Amino acid sequence: MGQDLKAAKDTSAYVLGLIGKKTLTAGEKKKVIAESVKYWIDHVNEGFLKYRKSVSTDYTAVEWEDDGAVFRDINGKEFIDMLGGFGVYVTGHRHPKVLKAVLDQLKRQGIHSQELIDPLRTYLARLVSLITPGDLKYAFLTNSGTESVEGCLKMAVLTTGRHKFIGAIGGFHGKSMGSLGGTSKAVFREPFLPLLNWSHVPFGNVDALKTMMESCDFSGDRVAAVVLEPILGEGGIVVAPPGYLAAARELCDKYGAMLVFDEIQSGMGRTGKMFACDHDGVVPDLMARGKGFGGGIMPIGACVGTAKTWERYIDNPFLHTTTFGGNPPACAAAIATINVLLDEDLPRQAAEKGAYLLKALAALAAKYPKALVLARGRGLMLGMEFADNDLGYEVAKQLFSRSILISGTYINARVLRLEPALTISRAQLDVFLGALEDSLKAVCKARGLK
Repeated sequence: MGQDLKAAKDTSAYVLGLIGKKTLTAGEKKKVIAESVKYWIDHVNEGFLKYRKSVSTDYTAVEWEDDGAVFRDINGKEFIDMLGGFGVYVTGHRHPKVLKAVLDQLKRQGIHSQELIDPLRTYLARLVSLITPGDLKYAFLTNSGTESVEGCLKMAVLTTGRHKFIGAIGGFHGKSMGSLGGTSKAVFREPFLPLLNWSHVPFGNVDALKTMMESCDFSGDRVAAVVLEPILGEGGIVVAPPGYLAAARELCDKYGAMLVFDEIQSGMGRTGKMFACDHDGVVPDLMARGKGFGGGIMPIGACVGTAKTWERYIDNPFLHTTTFGGNPPACAAAIATINVLLDEDLPRQAAEKGAYLLKALAALAAKYPKALVLARGRGLMLGMEFADNDLGYEVAKQLFSRSILISGTYINARVLRLEPALTISRAQLDVFLGALEDSLKAVCKARGLK
């Protein structure tokens, strides 16, 4: 099917119209039923339909409020949010269209029965197929990013019959037991060892990945999946070097492994395209989503796969299930988020605002080279690397005192991330840049750095 953003925009607008209506005509009801069944078959899981009765029978700063690119504490102090919930607020805090979709759905129904067809899940799965590159077709909806990774791992095992995984040093995929294996930092992994059968190779090193896959194939411990972030998030906002993702695709094809892209943090327009892998034109077999997928209002994620990765799952749809994943309010939020991203052209905005920030940050790095080493990233998924861990922490403290929220990355403590709402204004970015320069100046003075 491939990407069709125009169809996605039109479909999401149509579904939002349905969500906003208090009553439906008989014709509209009939159409929703027909489309729900069709999209369930096409994009969710045909195997489930036979079990559905509807088919078989007919200063301590306390966060208090938010909007746009800011939040306010309980005392009314306003902060510009440059952290963005680790990438959650792609459409901003409480975007009116996303909020309305959730409230409209809640007026009708909260959690579905688990037994009848829930139409918003089917519409969202359809939309996911429309905004996703290549032949990614099916979606299993989750409550979070780590659940999405777990789904991808299980689908890879089902598809290949193998249990060996390769991840990247610097990679972070969550903290549940399966995804934790792919997370590379010892501090997160060691308390829970042994985990699944994982090995890690240096990120961006094609030769290392090739050697690992050759070795696994030779020894018989053949690889089920290579799991990569197109941009390391917690690893310090490191963009995959040119050709790396394409090489991983070729190696996976050669050795019969699934290629999994973790787009939990980098997806939904944040990097200047709908998904970070779009920059390289590389399509995975499975993709994990979360964070910004619910527009910063509802928690929701997805494990997205090709027809090949869904074959065994369709044969037995009870191999992987969820109670709350894909619940109606969360689906409504994701549908509205997709509509806003396309309607307001937020990926383009992210690209332009990110380029503006990178240029300004490069100038600050040149001015304060003993503190700020460099800035990197794509769109509004940027990282500032400092000369040492303490410097970054001190700058973050200084920024918070100047009403700017920012935070480091889990695996590379020298890096502070910049992941604000894609809707953030140029004026707000300028306020941040002014506060950053003041913070750098203060820290350099205190440290005696010139």
